[in-house]
Amino acid sequence: MWGGGSSGYVAAVLTSELPPVPSRLPDPDLQRLLFDGQAESHESWQRLFSSEAFAFQEGLTHEERIALSYQRLHLVGAAIPDPRALVQEPAALSALHECAGVADAGMATILSIHYNLFLGSLIDHDHGGRDLSPYLRMERIGTFLCTEKSHGNDAPQLETTATLDRARGEFVLHTPHDGAAKWMPNTSSLGGPKDAVVAARLIIDDTDHGVFLFLTPLTSTDGHHLPGVNVERLPETASSPVDHCATTFHRVRLPLTAMLQGEHGRLTHDGVLVSSLGSSRKRFLRSISRVGMGKLCMSAYSLGTMRHAMTVAVRYAHQRVTSGMTNGQRVPLFAHRSHHGPLLESLASTYAATLLQRAVVRRWAQATEADREDIERLAAITKGWITWKARDVMTQCRERCGAQGLALANGISGQLAANEGTITAEGDNVVIWVKAAGEMLLGGFQPQPSSGIPPADRSLTDPQHLHDLLTDLERIRHERARTNLRTKRGGSPLDRWNGVSPAALALVDAHAHQLASKELHEAAAKAASPKGRFLLQRLHALFALRYITGHSGELMAHGRLTADQVLQLPDVMEAAISALEPHALDLVAAFAVAEDLTEQHPMLQRHAADAVPA
Repeated sequence: MWGGGSSGYVAAVLTSELPPVPSRLPDPDLQRLLFDGQAESHESWQRLFSSEAFAFQEGLTHEERIALSYQRLHLVGAAIPDPRALVQEPAALSALHECAGVADAGMATILSIHYNLFLGSLIDHDHGGRDLSPYLRMERIGTFLCTEKSHGNDAPQLETTATLDRARGEFVLHTPHDGAAKWMPNTSSLGGPKDAVVAARLIIDDTDHGVFLFLTPLTSTDGHHLPGVNVERLPETASSPVDHCATTFHRVRLPLTAMLQGEHGRLTHDGVLVSSLGSSRKRFLRSISRVGMGKLCMSAYSLGTMRHAMTVAVRYAHQRVTSGMTNGQRVPLFAHRSHHGPLLESLASTYAATLLQRAVVRRWAQATEADREDIERLAAITKGWITWKARDVMTQCRERCGAQGLALANGISGQLAANEGTITAEGDNVVIWVKAAGEMLLGGFQPQPSSGIPPADRSLTDPQHLHDLLTDLERIRHERARTNLRTKRGGSPLDRWNGVSPAALALVDAHAHQLASKELHEAAAKAASPKGRFLLQRLHALFALRYITGHSGELMAHGRLTADQVLQLPDVMEAAISALEPHALDLVAAFAVAEDLTEQHPMLQRHAADAVPA
């Protein structure tokens, strides 16, 4: 189109019209609230992950990417001063996942498995004289084998067995049939020597005592799989590049010390199981308790990629120019409402998600035994909401970057695909929300009462009113689900639950939005600077109004919005967007994504090719 000798001239002219993207220092007030005292930890990891060793490499095969991820895993291990402390500190583990996913999705996946699921399980159980140093120093890589080919979210029904052989004082680990193969763990010979924590049914004298964990060597020091350990590589997935495998065991003998024990289950010297829990299901859930923290690791992973995608998309939109509304006018893409509106809505969601993650991680760290059920449900709801929201946000960012957003080197499209893994890992989102919904209906949730103030006497510019409308949606959906639960008596239990589950899942969705809105609302109140308070208030307004607008009919039908207010909603949203539009670069600067990382993306490098009209 720009053929002939004129092309260089035109490109040069257009390039000269591109102002450099302003280098913004993060607003200290916004950063303080966003990182909740963990800014230094994030900065340390970002320095590592923006180094040359973690730069994107073009043209690698699937196997080469996996091998590179394992090489990088060892670099991360060398940078952790105290792995045991990391595993036991939820905020630090969350910070690592938020930064690692941006650098290398495959590495972040195997890192999460090694530190949280594998090493965390070993540390959380009795380990007496067990030598953990090979795993702390990453001389051997750990993996976690729970899910089976025929048993995913119904994990308590696992069929792999660990049978006590009294005569030899050993366990015999065995896969009874193909459906019991451990499905998708990273058990190949890639990456170096590996061991696994394997979930298997404890069989003593023909009695099934439920599922426990067993430390199982997989490979020798030279990387060959040990006798009885059978590993088959699975097809490549569209998610993060990992050496997914199907793994089976043929009468593998393990010492009695292989069983991970604790108050939930301990084997006496004479081979009798003693437990503080009478239910095999409760013993199983206690055994795999690191999966709960794993949910927060997955939401942290998605959260980091959300903030990175937002930073790239907003900066690119200020750098790339396109036509204005008058002949010959050139304006940044961000000047167009059709461009900046969706990005600002995504920014509001990203702030809300970040603050929600911080709150839930704090609660997880402070939880007592009495809080266990509530905090695990909260982690499940948060994981589902943030990983789904990450998909929405990164899709919007990818589209707003056009063809540039498709390039893996620009750091959005690859992360968008990898995020599908977080939606499924540590419990499929719908399944864990269904469980949370059932618990909320059976006493795990008490809706807040109506404010009692007639909606006609309230304003859509009042932050408290907006938040109250979200609690109204919670209450409305809770009442609907409870009514369905009482009235749908016919048919099987599954038929009755099917009649309730849509309303119940809508309740969880409203609850997640209310929780995120609450954290954003409270952050605005805690802001120390007028600018920080202004921006957070507008972000809260935009976040809440987007959800309220989508359900305005429901609110009006229940008398919580007037017809006039429903008509006002678009204008109030537009006012919030207009107020935020000049501050978009400041808002993403607060994410503190390392300049060394963003400068690696070709779309943010200042080439003449960037000047071609969009």
